[in-house]
Amino acid sequence: MSSGVDSSVTALMFAQRYRNVRGVFMANWSPDRMADSSSTCTVDTDWLQVRATCEQLQIPCERVNFEREYWTQVFEPMLEQYERGYTPNPDIGCNRYVKFGKMVEHLARRFEGSGRRWWLVTGHYARILRDEAGEHRLLRAQYRQKDQSYYLARMPHDVLARVLMPLGHYTKPQVRQIAREYDLVTKDKPDSQGLCFVSQAGKFADFLGDYLRPNPGNIVTADGHVWGRHKGLWTATIGQRSGISMPQGDPRYKGVWLVADKNVARNELVIARKDDREAFYRSTVAVDPASWYWQGARLGWDAVQHLLRTGANVNCQIRSLQTPNTVKSVSCHDGVLRVQLAEEIFGIAAGQTLAIYHDDVLLGSGVI
Repeated sequence: MSSGVDSSVTALMFAQRYRNVRGVFMANWSPDRMADSSSTCTVDTDWLQVRATCEQLQIPCERVNFEREYWTQVFEPMLEQYERGYTPNPDIGCNRYVKFGKMVEHLARRFEGSGRRWWLVTGHYARILRDEAGEHRLLRAQYRQKDQSYYLARMPHDVLARVLMPLGHYTKPQVRQIAREYDLVTKDKPDSQGLCFVSQAGKFADFLGDYLRPNPGNIVTADGHVWGRHKGLWTATIGQRSGISMPQGDPRYKGVWLVADKNVARNELVIARKDDREAFYRSTVAVDPASWYWQGARLGWDAVQHLLRTGANVNCQIRSLQTPNTVKSVSCHDGVLRVQLAEEIFGIAAGQTLAIYHDDVLLGSGVI
């Protein structure tokens, strides 16, 4: 339970139907981790709200601390990726290593030898169903506006049989209505902004600046002209505004300019005009094959090629809530996996995760 309305309603659903329901709150980040002492972390306030919800539902709850695992397996790797000029997604790592990694280990130890069956129930908007062979598979939520399957793309496949995600079959308005009907204490709480240390620390680049050393470099256009300086490649994301005031009186530079690329070797940010399709749009995504993770014991590239040959709907996403893009082909040459898309995608950045689906069933994912 996160103290949000989704996990609160999920707890309500199961508390009404089953005995022995318990709430579990994860403290993965503490105020002591904030490099800026003026920033605040809501972990203690969230815990109080979880306790109040559990009291309302008349179920016990516990607080577990996975701060060390979060720091070493999610946060530090994220910082390393940003230093290398990549754009990682820490939510995906958190789901893999903490929420469905360390948490499942914690529960397995708790019930080991007890002879009791247990499941981890979460408020994620995704579905877990069994296929014809009896294997558990992860699917997109029926309510696409809140689908979170992309963030779950790298969660351990072997825990799916232990996990229940009932909200994958509901809409967000339905969940809000249930919360109001039962007057839950979280019924009007705004949706989470994601990571505690980000939502409470202001601008993300400013937050990273508390943990990463400045590494100044030039901001250039494709012709090599220097237009300004940056404090580090991690301060910018592909597709964001450049922050450079270009000479609008010159037709060559008139318009909005965005960050188009990161030249890691030269420590340069490359900017281009927003209407430059060649700079921002790609129909091929290159993925590190060593990073690929299959969401199924019987999956592999032969299975994907078979789906493509038979005209099945194989599609992909490079960010959450993106409209799925049809996959035309997949090939691997010179140690690089290349995924050819039916339509160009804006703002592909190294370090992002590519997730491939068959219809709404997640097949696997890898790092761009």
